Amino acid sequence: MARVFRTRGRPLPTPGRRARRRRPGRACRTRARPPRNRQPRYSLLRVPPDPSDAARAAAARAASELVEPGTAIGLGSGRAVWAVTELLGERREELGGLRVVVASSRTHELARAAGLDVVELDGELRLALAIDGADEIDPDLGLLKGGGGALLREKIVVAAADRFVVVAEMSKQVDRLGATRGIPVEVVRFGWRDTRARLLTLVESAELRRGDDGEPYVTDEGHYILDCAPRPTGGMADLAAAVKAMPGVVEHGLFLTEASLAVLGRPDGEVERLQR
Repeated sequence: MARVFRTRGRPLPTPGRRARRRRPGRACRTRARPPRNRQPRYSLLRVPPDPSDAARAAAARAASELVEPGTAIGLGSGRAVWAVTELLGERREELGGLRVVVASSRTHELARAAGLDVVELDGELRLALAIDGADEIDPDLGLLKGGGGALLREKIVVAAADRFVVVAEMSKQVDRLGATRGIPVEVVRFGWRDTRARLLTLVESAELRRGDDGEPYVTDEGHYILDCAPRPTGGMADLAAAVKAMPGVVEHGLFLTEASLAVLGRPDGEVERLQR
């Protein structure tokens, strides 16, 4: 079998093809290559780190240390929870017998990859602890959740736990929920426009969430999400009750009383705790 040699520039002549001869005495002209705009090799290494990465890692580490061997816990969704999941995977031998219930398909995938024993709620299993993130945290430890679309499953997992711990960065703290994003409201697809019209009697706006492809975002349970901007006044507890009682609404992203502890990471790697 013939061997092929690769060289820079023009290929070597192949059998059956006559090589082009240069005329004697004629200088060989080559086309000059334009100079390359090379950037210093260190430029990519000088990209400033994201302060939220260190804060998230610190909070995840502190939250993972709350997990005791042989217990059953719940894991929500989001980057902070996924960091906790990886840390628990590193401690799986130390935490022998640990079982986890997960609230999203992505968390399920990561928990399996980390070697954790993923189980389901069966009506009898009681979770010692649920760990989940939050999009916003108010001074009373009320939470706004659902930015990732798993709010219904997250609320079910929290309801099955004896204790709910929030893991997040300090930047998630706000004076009033709804300050940085709308309140996610999960609705059935049938008649969703009518449900939206009813919601608009309670909130400033209710926008249908869409995916990157422009199509309506569909939750793991097959529902739509309306992101609702709250009015500047009024109690969140009253709003939550009114929204939940509305026909067509499955669940909302207000977790006002469920959390007992928030583990908040700071950019310097330290952790602060808010306790109810």
